[in-house]
Amino acid sequence: METRKRTTISLPDFLLGSLKAEAKRKNRSLNSIVEEKLMETVEFEPNEETLEAMRECESGMVMEELTPYNIEHLEEYINGL
Repeated sequence: METRKRTTISLPDFLLGSLKAEAKRKNRSLNSIVEEKLMETVEFEPNEETLEAMRECESGMVMEELTPYNIEHLEEYINGL
């Protein structure tokens, strides 16, 4: 579990109002909205598994489509990949 630290920041009224409005619209906490926005601005380096998935998506490779049968038998489906 990651450690969290409480901190205090000062924001202009209009910015705080916008963040609160977004949190209310999305039915989320103000803290989660602020954290999301900050994470978007911090350089994030994905791990190798994520990079591989991103390369697959960018390559245009056609992924196998899940059908109702596959969903009902998801564990078997995953083990068969």
